This record gives sequence, structure tokens and C-alpha cells, in this order.
Amino acid sequence: MGLSLEDYKSEIDLSPYPRPEPVQSEGEKMEILDALLKFLLRERGMIAAFSATYERKRELVRGYMNERDALPIPKEILSLQDRLFWTETLERGIVDVGALCEYKYGISLFEGDISRLNADGIVNAANRTLLGCFLPGHNCIDNVIHSRAGMQLRRDCAKIIALQGQEEETGDAKITRAYDLPSKYVIHTVGPMVGRKVTNVESALLRSCYLSCLDLAESMELKSLAFCCVSTGVFNFPNAEAAEIATGAVVNWKLKHPESQIKVIFNTFLKSDTEIYQNILKMI
Repeated sequence: MGLSLEDYKSEIDLSPYPRPEPVQSEGEKMEILDALLKFLLRERGMIAAFSATYERKRELVRGYMNERDALPIPKEILSLQDRLFWTETLERGIVDVGALCEYKYGISLFEGDISRLNADGIVNAANRTLLGCFLPGHNCIDNVIHSRAGMQLRRDCAKIIALQGQEEETGDAKITRAYDLPSKYVIHTVGPMVGRKVTNVESALLRSCYLSCLDLAESMELKSLAFCCVSTGVFNFPNAEAAEIATGAVVNWKLKHPESQIKVIFNTFLKSDTEIYQNILKMI
């Protein structure tokens, strides 16, 4: 049995994360990047060499972060990381979910990068360790969210798993702060992995992902929540069927919680997924 929010919210800080001052110049960005790279290399017993381009150094920082265990992080390193990562968030551009067009039941659709949304919460398609993707530079959503949020995210998830005493159950959800993302929180959920065909069990587990995330968002009094397409990547859930389950779960939840003010955003990355959701949402 997984932990409830009450079981772990005292172990990790869920208060609003302060926004740092953005970096003011390209020279300062390079200085911060060099300091982060030096720290990460020293952890690995390596000596820093700074002859590479900024782009190459940034790739190395991300890759070493991806491989790094959930170890303590010095405050001065976190301060530097937060300034650089928050500056990068501003440079990518923040998308206001309040400006998105709505379908029925307060549901919106956004095609693009979920890490740009300023929703109160965004949903991460996690693995059962909750620790993120350890493959350097991998472009799965789990890796992107952890890489852009900062090293604190893995640390928080590790605390939750240690307290739980086991890996996360498929269909459950846990919440952490979003740190250097424009959202306030990340809700991590583990979707089902599909083999040759979808079974009733896998359909029920995917539905549980959406319901667990909504219940958690409601308990945290979130006003907006952006869902990625859970389980449709390497977990092999058919996209159209997953979208039907997702929209059905959200609509049924909203009908059962008419007092809820949660605005739901379905986030798609592929044009084909956008078309699937558009067709479904026009019919509800």
C-alpha cells in the first residue's frame, strides 16, 4: 500500500518555492555553468576542464545530473543552479494556461512543451523508482522535467520512496515542488506498461493514474493541472485508447466533484495526439 499525502508531506517541503533573480549576462551564465560543472565533476572524482563551448558544457551538466544519485546538495550549488535554470525557463517562454481555449468541463488542450506551462501542477509520467530517468540527455518527459526542475526533485522523490519502503505502485501519484519550472508542483504517476495488447487491468490502472492525480491536486487546492499523455511512449499504451480513457476519467471525476475549480489541460507533443484529443473533446 502506497503512502498518502499525510504520510509524507512533513518529510518534504511543499511550500511555494521562491523565484531567484535571473542571470544578467552571458558571462555570468558561463561562470555559473563552470561552477556547476566543477561540482559535478568533483563528485565523480574528475578534474574540470573548461575549454569546451557553452553548449557542450550545458550538455555535460545535464548528463551528469541525470546520472547523479539523490545525494545532498550544497546550498551554494543549489543557489547557482536555481538562478541558471530559472533564467533558462524564462528564455524558453512561459505559457499561461489561463489564456488557453476551453472545451466543456473546463478542459483545455495544449500542444508543446509541458515544462513551459504555468499550471499549478504538471503531471510527470514517472517510473516506479520515481527518481527520474538516469540516461544522460534522454528526451523522455521524465528526464526533461527532472533536468529542468533541478537536482532537488530527485532528492524529494528519493525521500518519499525511502519513507514508503517500496517502489511506487502503478496507478498511484505523489506530489513534489516543481522548483525551477514555471509550475508550482509536479505530480508523479506511474502508468501501466502494455505488452501485446491492452487488458482490462491496464485500462483500469491508466484510469487510476488520472483519478489519483486529480484527487491529489484537489487535496492540495490546485486550480490547474496539466496532464501529459501517460503511458503512450515507451510504455506502449495505444494513443487513441489512452486519450479516451484520460478524457473519460477526467469528465467523470469532474461530474462527481462539481465544486472543484481545477482547470485540466491535456498536453500533447505530437500533432497526431492533438488531433485525437480535439476529436474527443468536441464530442463531450
